Amino acid sequence: MPRKGMRTLNWFSPKHSTTDSTSPSTSQFSSPSRFGFSPSRPSFSEAVIDRTLEMAEPMIMKWDPYTTTFAKVTSLFYENRREAKDFIKCVHNLQKAMHFHSTENSRSDKLVRAQSLMQIAMKRLQKEFYQILSINRAHLDPESISTVSSRTSTRSSISDFDVEDDDDRVIGGESVSVVEDFSNIVMADLRLIAECMISSGYAKECLTIYKVIRKSIIDEGIYRLGVEKLSSSKVHKMDWEVVDMRIKDWLNAVDVAMKTLFNGERILCDHVFASDDAIRESCFTEISKDGAMILFSFPENVAKYSKKSPEKVFRLLDMYTAIAEHWPEIEAIFSFDSESAIRSQAVTSLVKLGECIRTALVEFETALQKESSKTTVAGGGIHPLTIDAMNYIILLADYSNVLSDILAEAPPPAKTSLPESFFGIVDSDASPAPAISLRFAWLILLLLCKLDGKAKHYKDVSLAYLFLANNLQYVVLKVRSSNLKYLLGENWISKQEGKIKQFASNYERLGWSHVIESLPREPNATMTPQQVKEIFKKFNSSFEQAHRKQSMCVVPNRKLRDYLKVSIARKILPVYRDFYNTNKHMMARERHSSHVIRFSPEDVGHYLSDLFFGPIESESSSSVESSPSRTTPSRLR
Repeated sequence: MPRKGMRTLNWFSPKHSTTDSTSPSTSQFSSPSRFGFSPSRPSFSEAVIDRTLEMAEPMIMKWDPYTTTFAKVTSLFYENRREAKDFIKCVHNLQKAMHFHSTENSRSDKLVRAQSLMQIAMKRLQKEFYQILSINRAHLDPESISTVSSRTSTRSSISDFDVEDDDDRVIGGESVSVVEDFSNIVMADLRLIAECMISSGYAKECLTIYKVIRKSIIDEGIYRLGVEKLSSSKVHKMDWEVVDMRIKDWLNAVDVAMKTLFNGERILCDHVFASDDAIRESCFTEISKDGAMILFSFPENVAKYSKKSPEKVFRLLDMYTAIAEHWPEIEAIFSFDSESAIRSQAVTSLVKLGECIRTALVEFETALQKESSKTTVAGGGIHPLTIDAMNYIILLADYSNVLSDILAEAPPPAKTSLPESFFGIVDSDASPAPAISLRFAWLILLLLCKLDGKAKHYKDVSLAYLFLANNLQYVVLKVRSSNLKYLLGENWISKQEGKIKQFASNYERLGWSHVIESLPREPNATMTPQQVKEIFKKFNSSFEQAHRKQSMCVVPNRKLRDYLKVSIARKILPVYRDFYNTNKHMMARERHSSHVIRFSPEDVGHYLSDLFFGPIESESSSSVESSPSRTTPSRLR
């Protein structure tokens, strides 16, 4: 008799049988004459099921977990894989024979007997399926499965019962192959059992076991990666330092989850349930949906964080980049229709992050435009605003690819307000510049315009031009050494370098012209002692005044510093040297000649070479060499 509580197959219901299966009544059978057989001889289907029962019963009863202690505590697939394959074949044959015989006689007691054996076999396979999934968690962890090649994971169905036994695999508990191969064997065993149970009508029991165990692995994996379910209101209550730490955990988690956790689970699920697409879909969706939704909803909740300030933009960009870079995997792994909610959540997070990033950039522009400090930098050096703003813009340029997408919908800066000489980007209807390049050119233009305004606070106009030269040189240097070089192009850089030379020339003209003008145009011309004496006095006075004033100036960049010193020296030294050599003997005969000739050409050269280091060299150098940091420019807070 069938065991109490055991389920029946769709094509046979025990409620039609009222007698003991071991002593069937002939009244239960249809007349064999309907099938063209003699009553004295069994039908072909009876012969088939008799033979199948004879072969199946010893095998199935041997592994009945309720009959012997051995069968209860031992794993069939671990004990003897050849016998396990035979067991599977036996179950398949029994199922086929039952189906064949039921078409002839659906009330046969032999079907009751076969059904009883089938239920025992299914209990055995349920136990085996659970044991394999539970005991082999280490061999079925997503990282191990993710390394399985597509050729291995999708090789021909192992449920084909004519599979040859491989001596290089695990047989009778003896491992002869490499460790990696064991994962493949475990996956193959799970697939054998799953296909057998599904084809026998026991898909629900099989899936229940699989979902419970594998879902716990995904949920545990997400938790171990430091990601937990958080609402936007809870994120809002956290200090930014805590949110920042959780974002770092999430960035690591999304990479591991997509490359390993979900990828491995999809490979395993596709392999085990390869025979039924609908089952594969429902199974993977159910085990992965909760974990995936927790993972991909976190960026949206962070994006809803009320305080959208510029320093947070880099973390938001990191999350946007992570989702964008993993989008092909997201689409591939969560490709089922039933997983559209997961894909939608990832897209929603991208959209919300993009909105938040655009808002932060607008706030940065606004803060830059509103910066109104009037304090001048000693010596015309690099303004802190230049350092902070360029460091911030350089970091933004590292995200130029994703910013191109994020800013695609944002309106470009109004070209009518951009002076072409400052803008420096080749942009025309025939050859339009990329939107992202225009955006960065606009940000730097805002900074340069702001520096123009600050230069006006210098009372000494020559120092104002040196300030502009220094700061523009710093900007160009930072552009050349970052991704901005590729966004703005050589044309932009060349135009700015031309401006640096213009600023430097204006500085020389205003700061040293009176020294240059104090020297005669024809230094070798014959002059009276009085004329020579007046020229020396005029040069001494103008040079001392210029040197005293310009020695306070700072030029942190060595290239610009050398350029200025050489340029100034070329305009002064050759003329002064000729004049000095022509007239020094004449002056030597004059009284108090030392008061007349106060500087030799070598002295002038030394004084000029000491220029532009300023009294705060170490402070200026350290500020100029500062590395970009992911914080809001201090002048913009």
